Amino acid sequence: MAIVGRPALARDVRVAFWDGVRAGLGAQEAAAAVGASRESARRWMHEAGGVKGNGPRAGSGRFLQRWEREEIAVGLAQKLPCRQIAARLAPGRSASTVCREVRRNSVRGVYRAHLAEGEALRRARRPKPAKLTVNDELREWVQRKLRKNWSPEEISHRLKREFPDRAEMRVSPETICQSLCVQGRGALRRELARHLRTGRTLRRPRRKEMAGQRGKLAGMVNISDRPAEAADRAVPGHWDGDMIEGKAGRSQIGTLVERATRYTMLVPLLDGKTAEAFAAAATGVIAGLPDGLRRPLTWDQGKEMALHAQIAVAADCKIYFCDPHSPWQRPSNENTNGLLRQYFPKGTDLPVHSPQRLREVADELNGRPRKVLSWKTPAEAMAEFLDSQAT
Repeated sequence: MAIVGRPALARDVRVAFWDGVRAGLGAQEAAAAVGASRESARRWMHEAGGVKGNGPRAGSGRFLQRWEREEIAVGLAQKLPCRQIAARLAPGRSASTVCREVRRNSVRGVYRAHLAEGEALRRARRPKPAKLTVNDELREWVQRKLRKNWSPEEISHRLKREFPDRAEMRVSPETICQSLCVQGRGALRRELARHLRTGRTLRRPRRKEMAGQRGKLAGMVNISDRPAEAADRAVPGHWDGDMIEGKAGRSQIGTLVERATRYTMLVPLLDGKTAEAFAAAATGVIAGLPDGLRRPLTWDQGKEMALHAQIAVAADCKIYFCDPHSPWQRPSNENTNGLLRQYFPKGTDLPVHSPQRLREVADELNGRPRKVLSWKTPAEAMAEFLDSQAT
């Protein structure tokens, strides 16, 4: 009997583990709470791809539970009618439920609770094949876009624009993620996971990190004084700016993102991020913009902007500054920096990337569809604006 009971016990432990995870416990804490090892918790997390919804759950009130099947087995051994057996079960169970359970899950004419539980679980599995497994055209299209570093959400919504009349060319972002992350659903090549923004095949909760203390820049104008048209993104030409850093903070790339179209430009900082070097590099890029696109620029309070007044005069562009530790005031830029980490991972040396390579990355990024643009690309949105200006 002990051998037969082990699978059910293991499932009960896993259910309790995942209940703990869904309640907010870490994997190790949830494992300790149910008496499971760290190695078991690590294996269960990897099998589920870190997706809480993929873990087993306790049975709902709709389905018979194990203790009810044991009561049915005892009642049958006592030769009780189905109506009396149903009275012993959870409130609301009918005699027809008991009769149907016995008919469906008896093995060779004999009803045993543990065998009936196994039959019910086996029947509950969905035999539906994965969409990305059976549709070769869809799978190849998705894989091709993943290689271009498109996100699952970008791919899912762009499919609707590319194939508006073909329902079979649809797939949800979650299906793409689980095809990459969850064991048993790997319709996509596993190595494509490195093209995701995180580069991971296991989902992990985000961790908050405290930003370092910074001093104030002389003469800066706060974001609260920025024109309202910049906040509502109604007029293109307002920019958010920032930098991404390489290994040990010894190399940098400047990033400029147009707020309305999300069009991105990268600024090579070959001479470092000193105020003088940054001013020279940024001025050339900003000054080269058409007059209709040279509206205010918003930056954080980094020391590289110590010569912001010089940049504003030379590039004929007003500059505003965010509050300390408030990256959400430049959301377009922060999101773009996250996308750029797919091309320039943290901990790598950035000087190996030439200005030509930076232009190629910017072009690829501007060719990716964006949800906020109704799945148009930034390049398409920018082209529409420039065409409207020309007419």
